[in-house]
Amino acid sequence: QVQLVESGGGLVEVGGSLRLSCKASGSIFSFLYMGWYRQAPGNQRELVAGINRDTTTTNYADSVKGRFTISRDNAKKTVYLQMASLKPEDTAVYYCGAGTLGYFNPPYWGQGTRVTVSS
Repeated sequence: QVQLVESGGGLVEVGGSLRLSCKASGSIFSFLYMGWYRQAPGNQRELVAGINRDTTTTNYADSVKGRFTISRDNAKKTVYLQMASLKPEDTAVYYCGAGTLGYFNPPYWGQGTRVTVSS
């Protein structure tokens, strides 16, 4: 079983930066594909960024390319989302997800951390 705990959300002004962290429990972290997702009010949850097991491949939603960076530290069992040049439309609850087959529909989820970008 994998448990995921996100942290790092908060209130930030337009143009600001935040770094989200997702700490995983269990011994299989290095075998997991990891992703960051977000859900804004009234919207479906969407994939923001994903990273494969050995960090050689990353994927980003078009809306965040060039502004967000996903990374992971397998020794610390942690995945990060560095967010820069934040916009009001980035306001959402951000979730960490993990799976052994990919990050497009993962079976493991964190509880979410809220990011609010104020204008």
